[in-house]
Amino acid sequence: MQHPGILFMRALAPLPLALIRGLGSVVGHVLFVLARQRRYVALTNLRLAYPDWSEERRRAVARRSFVYFSQAFLDRSWLWHGDPEVVRQRLRITGATEDLTREGAVVMFAPHFYGMDAGGSAVMDQIDRPACTIYTTQPDAVLDAWMQRGRKRFGDATLLSRTEGVKPIVRALREGKMLYLLPDMDLGPTESVFVPFFGISAATVPSLSRFAKLGHARVVPVVTRLTKTGYEVRVYPAWPDYPSADALADTALMNKRLEGYINEMPEQYYWVHKRFKTRPEGEKPLY
Repeated sequence: MQHPGILFMRALAPLPLALIRGLGSVVGHVLFVLARQRRYVALTNLRLAYPDWSEERRRAVARRSFVYFSQAFLDRSWLWHGDPEVVRQRLRITGATEDLTREGAVVMFAPHFYGMDAGGSAVMDQIDRPACTIYTTQPDAVLDAWMQRGRKRFGDATLLSRTEGVKPIVRALREGKMLYLLPDMDLGPTESVFVPFFGISAATVPSLSRFAKLGHARVVPVVTRLTKTGYEVRVYPAWPDYPSADALADTALMNKRLEGYINEMPEQYYWVHKRFKTRPEGEKPLY
């Protein structure tokens, strides 16, 4: 028997984008009211990141964030099940794409904006080069298989399980695959370092610097914005000063540059995640 959620997404796929986005807007507003814990997390993150904002402004950004979250989730319907040509029309890559295609290994710094799945699909489909990304296995086997199929739908894409460790990732880079990396989450104290993020000490995995160094790769930021017509996938120029010999400084620099991208569209960042959950020893919890 088919999973009802997957059947629903298949049914949504051929509908007009405006209708899917309208449904996402309704769902987002409802979730903002009903999902009290996640609303609290998002508002706490925004208070920490933007202490100079009014509470009214933070609530407005948080509400829009829930809308974008819901719209991006429902967009997986057409992204993973829609007509491929329609998908391509809705995904637009701009910026320094030559930094993805020129010779040499590439790690794409792809922060957790809500368009991250669309950005990955666009790069893997429209950039003529094999790519890989790291994924976390989902508890539901049917949904896990669905998500894997969706993320491998376009291009020459390889999914590497987080549980497999570093070696397959480095091997893929040295074989010429691009790595689509999303390192900007709190994954706990193991292998994390504490560096500032919006002025708050945040547990951050130094994987961007580490993989770039081990794979002899340049780092190319790829930031995806949800737009009225689909998504804009912005490729920024490769960072000329990255990685350095200091992984801690590299990770702090990653967070600092990420702040700049977030400031351009704070309502599209993944504020529902407990980004400051892990605290330095002796500090009180923030949630």
